[in-house]
Amino acid sequence: MIEVPEELVASQIRFNGESGRAFVEALPERAREFVERWGLRVTGPSMYGWASLVLPVVREADGTRAALKMQLLDEETEGEPVGLRIWDGAGIVRLLDHDAGTGTMLLERLDEGRHLSGVADDREAVGILGELLARLTAVSVSAAEAQAYGLRRLGDIAAAMLDEVPGAVGLLVDEGERALLVDCAAAVREVVGEPGERLLHWDLHYDNILAADREPWLAIDPKPLVGDPGFDLMPALDNRFDPDATLWRFDLLTERLGLDRERARAWTLGRVLQNSLWDVEDGETRLQEEQVSIARNLLAR
Repeated sequence: MIEVPEELVASQIRFNGESGRAFVEALPERAREFVERWGLRVTGPSMYGWASLVLPVVREADGTRAALKMQLLDEETEGEPVGLRIWDGAGIVRLLDHDAGTGTMLLERLDEGRHLSGVADDREAVGILGELLARLTAVSVSAAEAQAYGLRRLGDIAAAMLDEVPGAVGLLVDEGERALLVDCAAAVREVVGEPGERLLHWDLHYDNILAADREPWLAIDPKPLVGDPGFDLMPALDNRFDPDATLWRFDLLTERLGLDRERARAWTLGRVLQNSLWDVEDGETRLQEEQVSIARNLLAR
C-alpha cells in the first residue's frame, strides 16, 4: 500500500535509534489499519518529512480529501493534536480524526505542492508568516489548562536550559561563542519569571505553511507549547537565512504580533540558546553561523 522512503528510514534511525527503526517497520501495517478503520482510499504516492509519513487520501463516505499522517509518538508530537483541536482551523490545518495510542492523525488536505518558501518576495513571505503567527499566538492557555492538556510550558523548558549553560559553555572551543552563549542565558534570566501563556507553534518556518482552499495559506506541523510569543520568532529568522534581513524581519514580526521588542529579543535569544545547547549535546564544539549572526545582531541593538 505504501512506500517508506529511505530518507525517512535514515532520519528515524539516526535520531530515534531502535524506536525509530520499529516505527518505520510498523508503517505499512499501520497505514493499512487506519485506511480501513477510517474508511479511506489512498489517492497518491507517500509524502514525507524528517519525522513523519503522510498519505494523500479520500474519505469514502463523503469524498473529503484528506491527509493521513503517521509519526513516532514522543514529547514533541504528542501535543500536536491537542494544539490543533484548540486552534480548530484558525490559521492552521484542521484535525479530522486522531488515534491517541499511535499519534496517527487524519488532517485536512492542503496543497502540498505550494509552500510559502516558494514566494520569492522576502517581505511578502515574512508578512504572511507574521499574520498567521499572530493568529496562532493570540490563543491563551492557563497553567491549569496546560497541565490538563499535557502541554509543555516554556517556563519549564527555559529553567532546564539555564541549568545546562555552565556545562555547555565549557565544551565550546571559541571564546567569543562562549561569551555569546552566556549573554543569551543572561537575557533569558531577565524574562524567565514571566514565561507567558499563549499557545505557540514553535516551528513556523516557510515550509510549514501551505496554500489551501478555505484560506490562502495555513500552517502545518505545530509542536505546541505554552509561553511567550517572542519564543516563536526564530524560525522566520534562521530559515531562508539572510544576515541583512535579521533586524527588519524581527521588527516586522514584532509589529504584526504586537510584541514588546525587548521581551521578544530576550526570548529570541532564548531560541539561540536552545538551538546551541542541542548542538553541544550532539557533540558540536562550535555554534552554527546563523545562530551566532542572529544573536549578535539582536544583542548589538
